[in-house]
Amino acid sequence: MHEIEPFYSWRHLYASEEDERSPFYNRKYSEFEFSHAVYNYYIHPQWDEIGSSTLYIKILYANYRDGYVIIEMMGEWNDCLHNDIMFLKRNIVEPLIEAGINKFILIGENVMNFHSSEDDYYQEWFDEVEDGWIVALNFRPHVVDEFAAARIDYYLALGGQFNTLEWRSFSPQKLYVRIESLVMKRLSI
Repeated sequence: MHEIEPFYSWRHLYASEEDERSPFYNRKYSEFEFSHAVYNYYIHPQWDEIGSSTLYIKILYANYRDGYVIIEMMGEWNDCLHNDIMFLKRNIVEPLIEAGINKFILIGENVMNFHSSEDDYYQEWFDEVEDGWIVALNFRPHVVDEFAAARIDYYLALGGQFNTLEWRSFSPQKLYVRIESLVMKRLSI
């Protein structure tokens, strides 16, 4: 797991540690010191901690004018034991909403499992984005099934075309436009 790095091809466009509105503003990173782990497996030092011992993220891009953020995730999303959604909601989502973000693209290729608990934080997040949305992009099929079984899919757009999008071939703006068009198509059905 220590070799899985956050996507870095947009670093020339955005770096969360340089963004004054980012929860990770002024954070310093090491390329060599591995200090964070998911269970007993060290992860790459470029991943950002959110307060959870099992779920880490990287804000790949934020656009405050258009109100969207792209967040890559890593680890195990465990609401049952670690209340990961609370950490994500309180420490990351709320500061971003206060900064004007109401559209969230969550990339979950590196989320290995999801364990549910109550849906209160998801409902709160969904209600707070008002005219926005939350999209779970490219999560593993069994994780999508786990979201659906916990009825979290009411609050997140996921599955279908959201699970097959080759997002790395897009610029952040083009990815946002593509995701928004898919969300609008879903809403019009």
